[in-house]
Amino acid sequence: WMCAHLSRRDCVCISLHPHNDRGTGIAAAELALMAGADRVEGCLFGNGERTGNVCLVTLAMNLFTQGIDPQVRYHNLEETIKVAEWCTELKVPERYPWAGSLVYTAFSGSHQDAIKKGLAALGDNVWEVPYLPIDPSDIGRAYEAIIRVNSQSGKGGVAYLLESEYGIELPKEAQAEFAQVIQKLTDKSGKEISAKAIFESFTETFLDPKEPLTLLDYTLTKAASTDDVEVKASLKVCGSTVEVVGKGNGPVSAFVGALNCTLFSKHGMHVVLSDYHSEARGHCKQAHNSEAVATVRCQAMFKGAKHGSSKFGIGLHPNTTTAVMHAVLSALNRISAAGDN
Repeated sequence: WMCAHLSRRDCVCISLHPHNDRGTGIAAAELALMAGADRVEGCLFGNGERTGNVCLVTLAMNLFTQGIDPQVRYHNLEETIKVAEWCTELKVPERYPWAGSLVYTAFSGSHQDAIKKGLAALGDNVWEVPYLPIDPSDIGRAYEAIIRVNSQSGKGGVAYLLESEYGIELPKEAQAEFAQVIQKLTDKSGKEISAKAIFESFTETFLDPKEPLTLLDYTLTKAASTDDVEVKASLKVCGSTVEVVGKGNGPVSAFVGALNCTLFSKHGMHVVLSDYHSEARGHCKQAHNSEAVATVRCQAMFKGAKHGSSKFGIGLHPNTTTAVMHAVLSALNRISAAGDN
């Protein structure tokens, strides 16, 4: 009204001084600016009388993300927070808009999954990631804390940390199976779990079990007349060394065939392998050497019917064939540990 009715509007600076008594300080300031106001008076992080003055950080970031230059810069917001807290002796709350320590962090499984997919689909010029209205690095925040895992989290957060911190990308169904392991840990502790602890649990679940089957050595021979491959493998089975021999159209099928022929068929059992994936371990802080990550799912069969539940196994090794053999034994050892033997 004032902007429309002042006779010498160009000679007047209309300045706003909103407080936040009704929790609408930011909204009032934005609406007044849209109505023609020239200036806003406020405080960093909403400090001030009673419920505080309008927060200049929130207002500036809101304008900036809508394409309006607020003519202030918060590219090092962490330093702004540090100075403001030192001067006022008041802490910025963890969930304070734009500035809180948790505002760029997702614990919820559905949020984590959306963020993971959004980061993977990012283009070169436009930032479009669900639940993250800006690139945290633009205000001096790091990516490491975006996704954190607790009892609210699902497979998306666990998978993101394994991939980003340790270069291990798992198939979706393997993610779901491993997420159940992490869920039990976080339910028991009631606390957040670190990426390091997730990897330790991954190692304990998939890589460490060496009983009842351990690969000692193997050789591969390609048949002269066919495309078949013969594998001769030396295994430790329940503490004893056993030699297995098998043929197949590739090293994996030959190895599974050797296990079935030598170890399982005499007990009326055999193993079916499915969901075979092999990926190179991604570049990350925790992996310095090139490794293959092999993931398989094995189902034990007894007299033609499924015996127990299927289990995923995972193997890590510089040699892809060795990695997948370790993955097969990892799955079989997990089946044995579950009592499905």
